[in-house]
Amino acid sequence: MPRRQAPPVWGSFAPDHASGVPLQEQLAAHFRGAVLEGRLKPGAQLPSTRALAAEAGVSRQTAVLAYERLVAEGYAEGRAGAGMYVPALLPEALLQVGRPAVPVAPDAPSGSLSPRGRAIATLPITPARRGPGLLSPGLPAFDAFPAEIWGRLSAQLWRDRPTSELLGYMEPAGHLPLREAVAAHLGAARGLACTAEEVLITSGSQQGIALAARLLLDPGDAAWVEDPAYVSGRSALAANGARLVPVPVDQEGLDVGAGEALAPHARLALVTPSHQYPLGVTMSLRRRLALLDWAERTGAWILEDDYDGDFRYAGRPLQPLRALPRHGAARVIYIGTFAKVLAPGLRLGFVVVPRALAEAFATARALTDRQSAGPEQAILAAFIAEGHLAQHLRRMRVLYAARRAALLEALAEGAADLVAWEADGPQAGLHLTALFRDPALDDVAVYDVARRIGLQTPPLSGSFLGPPKRGLVLGFAGTAPERMREGVTLLRRAIRSISGTRPRNVEGAA
Repeated sequence: MPRRQAPPVWGSFAPDHASGVPLQEQLAAHFRGAVLEGRLKPGAQLPSTRALAAEAGVSRQTAVLAYERLVAEGYAEGRAGAGMYVPALLPEALLQVGRPAVPVAPDAPSGSLSPRGRAIATLPITPARRGPGLLSPGLPAFDAFPAEIWGRLSAQLWRDRPTSELLGYMEPAGHLPLREAVAAHLGAARGLACTAEEVLITSGSQQGIALAARLLLDPGDAAWVEDPAYVSGRSALAANGARLVPVPVDQEGLDVGAGEALAPHARLALVTPSHQYPLGVTMSLRRRLALLDWAERTGAWILEDDYDGDFRYAGRPLQPLRALPRHGAARVIYIGTFAKVLAPGLRLGFVVVPRALAEAFATARALTDRQSAGPEQAILAAFIAEGHLAQHLRRMRVLYAARRAALLEALAEGAADLVAWEADGPQAGLHLTALFRDPALDDVAVYDVARRIGLQTPPLSGSFLGPPKRGLVLGFAGTAPERMREGVTLLRRAIRSISGTRPRNVEGAA
């Protein structure tokens, strides 16, 4: 059979010496384009390197390097004693499946989910935010992320070539240097003495709650949840079969006495004692001790979600439940995250568990998603060990205090007749709750309007299982001080668009 010679496509090759792209790369790209466009067919014989160099106007070494690149990519193949050819099977054919027989894949039949699956699918979750949005709670100051330091540590990691442990399958409990760094940080910053063996790295506090629920609950077990509460945390318990028992929250935090009256032998309690979400209160010492005594007396477990406990603006930071001198502290699973301290996109958090449960938690993590990304764990370990986290936290406390003050001032000037908030503002955390002065106002409707005009201020009523209060949750961490008045102006517009009432004169905020 006569050989099919390559058509004269090289005559159209025009080297661009000013582009900065090596000539062999330009030549390989020209060839690749000819193959993909069909000007060079599979099976076509290619010119020798000498002929190619002459036709393309390049050196023979450049032609050799171009062919080597094309062979490596699968666009050319050498045949012993016969020269170079376009392969019969191109790289794209190995990467793409054939065109489907029908234009749209058939949908699953109705009723495909199990009853448990249908129940999980209907559980509420925290909605993904489309864009940052002004006054958005739950987000840190992305403009203050320590990108330069993080980038330097990342570059150093890759420059030194990560170990097989970091790039492969590691211990489900997490990278040991990171667990050691987390334990040291908790001891210094939160007064919580623990060892690396008690620390398990997670992809965030949400996974920590889910792992604890899977291991500590059986279907139908009663679980105390704050009312109102963080929706996704509550749903994580329900997804694992818990019977949710909403326990009211007042100015001292979760009402332990009410919980005992509702479900004295509950298996578990999920609480946010350092800064309750969404009301923002801090659990009093009296309630903390009562909660620990209840757990010790009944054998219940406490899930302590300390999601933003690093940020406090008045008084000394309060010790976590797990650090208090009570026997019940041994029944606390302490849950933390770097989502608020650094960024949620890192997907790194941790749990501190009793040593007797550490292996079970590691196994449950392995069965979920095996591990968090090794390189990111190593970068964070170095970030903590070199003192950058402590420095970052000091800087962010100052920044967030200024943003908190700016929001309080903007609210006092621009919305005191429409919403009420704690007079001195939140003493901790990154958000505050603004209650409508008109309790009949629909906060979901206000939120829908607010979202369309550039705010991300979720409705308070969605956090309740019992009779709700109505208002909005306002974050201040991710909004620059100079934009707080703009945010409050939009907030006022959203409320007025639903209320349709004239502002009333009031002396101040509640």
